[in-house]
Amino acid sequence: MGVQVSGKKGVRRGWIIAAGAVLALWMLSSYALFFNPPLAGLERADAVVVLGGASSERLPVGLELVSDGWAPVLVLSHTDTPGNVEADRLCHRQSEHLMCFRPDPRTTRGEARAIARLADDNGWDTLLVVTSRYHAVRSHQHIDQCSTARVIMAASDPELGAFGWLSRFAEESAALLGGAVRPVCANEI
Repeated sequence: MGVQVSGKKGVRRGWIIAAGAVLALWMLSSYALFFNPPLAGLERADAVVVLGGASSERLPVGLELVSDGWAPVLVLSHTDTPGNVEADRLCHRQSEHLMCFRPDPRTTRGEARAIARLADDNGWDTLLVVTSRYHAVRSHQHIDQCSTARVIMAASDPELGAFGWLSRFAEESAALLGGAVRPVCANEI
């Protein structure tokens, strides 16, 4: 016959087991959504859009997609932030195959609204959107809430250690939940 734990110790053990189960479920979900997000295969598009931040990681993917003929236009988020130096520098050049926009605010929500306006103004039906792997699900959610254009995500691969991934899991989980509770484009853009 096993030893039964009663009283406060039993309740505490139950809470610890429940918290461990919730943490394990969150980690598995985060791995599936942010480390190994569900990405559709690439398709030809009207434009390749590179989201702001981490441009040293994201911009090469966007440039390669345009160079390989996936879309005729490269669209860059111009943010004047330290993580976006390479993309911002490119925005100062004139090119018929390059467009830049300044999101307001300088967040994924601001980018989603600006991208929806650009797609509408230019008659774009399909967009290839480049962002970091951990950011793909949330970015897709936000842009899809704002635009009728088909959104296909293309992920760049960040170099993050275990702590970096853990912090991204937490940030992206909270922001994804926020986008579900408070849709980005619930109001007219």
